[in-house]
Amino acid sequence: MADKNSDPVVVIGLGRFGTAIALELTRRGTEVLAIDSRPKVGQSLAGRITHIATADATDMETLNQLGVPDFYRAVVAIGGDLEASILATSLLAELEIDDIWAKAISEQHGQILRRIGAHHVVFPEHDMGERVAHLVSGRMLDYMQVDENFALIKSRPPKEYTGVPLGRSGLRKKYGVTVVAVKSENEEFTYATAETELVYSDVVLVSGRTEDVERFAELP
Repeated sequence: MADKNSDPVVVIGLGRFGTAIALELTRRGTEVLAIDSRPKVGQSLAGRITHIATADATDMETLNQLGVPDFYRAVVAIGGDLEASILATSLLAELEIDDIWAKAISEQHGQILRRIGAHHVVFPEHDMGERVAHLVSGRMLDYMQVDENFALIKSRPPKEYTGVPLGRSGLRKKYGVTVVAVKSENEEFTYATAETELVYSDVVLVSGRTEDVERFAELP
């Protein structure tokens, strides 16, 4: 069986979100068919994305003519036009595309997309807003929500946990978090072990429940 991770992807809607996805997939060597109804958009991205079609992705005949049924993965990146977003997603589901990703601008929009066949629903504005809020309000250098109540953060280590091997620090028992990796000055990230001793200038990757990593990031 072919590796589905290397299969081409169809991206519907070339706003900022869809364009970023299409360009990054192309950069990584994935063949992309990008569809947008606005000629100027396609012209501005010509040569930067594998294939660009100026077409109406809410029309079943058009999708068939473009060969969309042959794709395994698709992204509906339409955000502003809810009707077009919902219709395009429903057509992809009708075509039995195996892996449909869809952008939503509200929880209600997301619920509708799930009901009509989207396998994954993303909220780019909400997710970015949440990430930035964590970075602005605390000592985190970066933040990623891994699951509903589980996160991975990049931060400086608290002073009380420097100079002591992690295995003897009691950090996980007291705060419920795990130091996954450590980056010393002018070095690359390496996996943390029980013998790892942190320095205050280090950068650490820490995983745990959202409330626990937030509490860890507030430690002086």
